[in-house]
Amino acid sequence: MLKHSKNEIMNPYLIVQQQIEQAAAKLDIPKHVVEILKRPQRVLCVSFPVKMDDGSIRVFEGYRSQHIDAIGPTKGGIRFHPDVTQDEVTALAMWMTFKCGVVGLPYGGGKGGVVCDPNELSKREIERVSRGYIEAISQIIGPDKDIPAPDVYTNPTIMGWMMDTYSRIHHSFIPGVITGKPLILGGSQGRNEATAAGCVMTIIEAMKQLQMPLKGATVAIQGFGNAGRFAAKQLDALGCRIVAVSDSRGAIHDPKGLDLKRVEYLKDHETILQYGHQIEPDSLLELDVDVLIPAALENVITLENADRIQAKIIAEAANGPTTPAADQILFDKGIVVIPDILANAGGVTVSYFEWVQNLMNYYWSEEEVNQKLEDIMVRSYYEVWNLAEKYQTDLRTAAFMISILRMKEAMEARGWV
Repeated sequence: MLKHSKNEIMNPYLIVQQQIEQAAAKLDIPKHVVEILKRPQRVLCVSFPVKMDDGSIRVFEGYRSQHIDAIGPTKGGIRFHPDVTQDEVTALAMWMTFKCGVVGLPYGGGKGGVVCDPNELSKREIERVSRGYIEAISQIIGPDKDIPAPDVYTNPTIMGWMMDTYSRIHHSFIPGVITGKPLILGGSQGRNEATAAGCVMTIIEAMKQLQMPLKGATVAIQGFGNAGRFAAKQLDALGCRIVAVSDSRGAIHDPKGLDLKRVEYLKDHETILQYGHQIEPDSLLELDVDVLIPAALENVITLENADRIQAKIIAEAANGPTTPAADQILFDKGIVVIPDILANAGGVTVSYFEWVQNLMNYYWSEEEVNQKLEDIMVRSYYEVWNLAEKYQTDLRTAAFMISILRMKEAMEARGWV
């Protein structure tokens, strides 16, 4: 496990507040605007009973946080994880606001979660938890209020159950309440790969900026879930060499390049550790590679290990993987960090496309979706890069600056400030 300095902030809610203050300090922003942005508009805490397969009743706890709806309804995922906390979902909702802002979507941020371990639940129990949670939060969500989506340990099947439950409550078919759904229920083409696709698009642009060739570039990926897996496949297809991957069970590393098809097979049927070439999971972050993709959970690059990071580019497919103290070290070392609110914005961008298609009841091809995604990601990358150059700051601070200015403009236009 990583050792953290006693003086380092690790609470994600405090981290995002610090990031807001750092970015706002470079702008002429009134203090009251900053104070509004540092707090959630609302957080709903719920508990609901679920009948288990053995006939017993278990009470589950969950949350839904909505950061700010100045520019449109809130938007963000739902995670099922034993470590879900109110501070975590509050921070994630706030990051979603800035993520939507940096790519120009008409949303504020939302996030939700249920405290549970899906690995210990049957499929029918997961369905009952999903439906119970949506019933509990149904009054504060909707296509024009707050639109949930998948996150850690949730998937299109679960989104389908949630959409169905909300639709039954309202006696109408309402696909626009949830994104990340199965295609048959109004899901969008390209949604499953969108987070990875957007991340890869930003990596391509960063490598152009640094004049680094894609062919033969070495890549390490921490977290071989949805985003990490698709990013590995897409970068491999572009000629990059995936030399290390990890998941919750462990990590593997082969400097010559991993056989991705074999890694995927082992991930699905056994464990990636059967591949051999095992390394300590934390050491993956410190490998001498061209590109490092943290695609797991928060706070993995910290004050304790930032000094040993050797990657030239870090593309944050996960939310909040780098602490503010680590950010400064990486910036001083000249490492380009493509921040989470930009690097993994492909997921919410295609979720936005799905919502638009639901509202129109008119659906686009995968080619259309990918082209629209690329247009947004490339434009947003250069907006962030150019602002960072102008203010001589890091990409994360520049990305926050763009979003803060956008939220300020919306608040002023509505007469809030």
